[in-house]
Amino acid sequence: MTGATLPGNVTPGMVCAHHHLYSTLARGMPAPPRQPTSFPEILELVWWRLDSALDLEMIRWSAMLGALEALACGTTAIVDHHESPQAIEGSLDVIAAACAEVGVRVVCAYGVTDRHGADGARRGLEENRRFLTAGGRGLVGIHAAFTCSDATLSAAAGLAEEFGVGVHIHVAEDAVDRDAPNRLRHLSDDRWVLAHGVHLAGDAGMRGTVVHNPRSNLNNAVGYARPARFANPVALGTDGIGADMLDEFRLAFVLDRSADVTAAPTRAWSWLEAGRRLVPDAAADRVTWSYPDMEPWHLAYTTGVHPLEIEVAGEIVWRDGAPTRVDAAEIRAKAAEQAIRLFGRL
Repeated sequence: MTGATLPGNVTPGMVCAHHHLYSTLARGMPAPPRQPTSFPEILELVWWRLDSALDLEMIRWSAMLGALEALACGTTAIVDHHESPQAIEGSLDVIAAACAEVGVRVVCAYGVTDRHGADGARRGLEENRRFLTAGGRGLVGIHAAFTCSDATLSAAAGLAEEFGVGVHIHVAEDAVDRDAPNRLRHLSDDRWVLAHGVHLAGDAGMRGTVVHNPRSNLNNAVGYARPARFANPVALGTDGIGADMLDEFRLAFVLDRSADVTAAPTRAWSWLEAGRRLVPDAAADRVTWSYPDMEPWHLAYTTGVHPLEIEVAGEIVWRDGAPTRVDAAEIRAKAAEQAIRLFGRL
């Protein structure tokens, strides 16, 4: 693994290659108007209602809590995908500042979509442009091909090319987006981050890193992505269900094993390590763990492993079960207040 000369209980920082920090406040949210029975209904009745209710203060504390919880799991870098159609302008700055305050690296992107009309798509593009122009660390976000016109997809890809960055997009998460490769293939390049790929053919011709999100895919009943079939690089994400990458690795392994009894945990571990290609400086971070043998065969069957100390960019940001830069109790209390506000809007 990266940093193979490190002591057995020390690793580089973990990377969550696909996250939605805005969803951190969703736990305990009111039930949707009716029970969703398909993935499109899960989006319409749960997540699109939630993202439309967000304001910048909610976004701030959701990101702060998400970053805190990431650090508690040894995750020092997050590749985030954000949407807040009623609070677009400045939202990426809020997320970046919140993560920086906690001491977590973040790569930001605003998910452009035509769900809110041409003006909503334009504002999303401009938020990506504004953030990148100001020197923010980011990608250009697209929600998914099935919620965007070809013109919007082309504009987002062009913006990414202009800034020399990739596009962060959900691809073929559900059968409703199965046609995505036909609309995206000619636009994609190796810098793209392709979240999910469940219904993406292995020879679809899409370029970029496929990010496998096993827990989310099971939760949404969209199917098993079978990531071992891809020629593309594969990394691991959570799709917003926390940032415990060791736990995500374990689930990725047992799912891989369920489809191939000869599968070894080294393959899922390679997916975990691939996240550092998206955030290379995380490889220089140092996490000292509670378990003495941080290698895949041990960790595939060992739960309860947690960080004792975390160093990010030469600074100790976690020690003795607590962050060093922020007050964890304050973050949890402020996030709870914002969750109440959010739930009131729902």
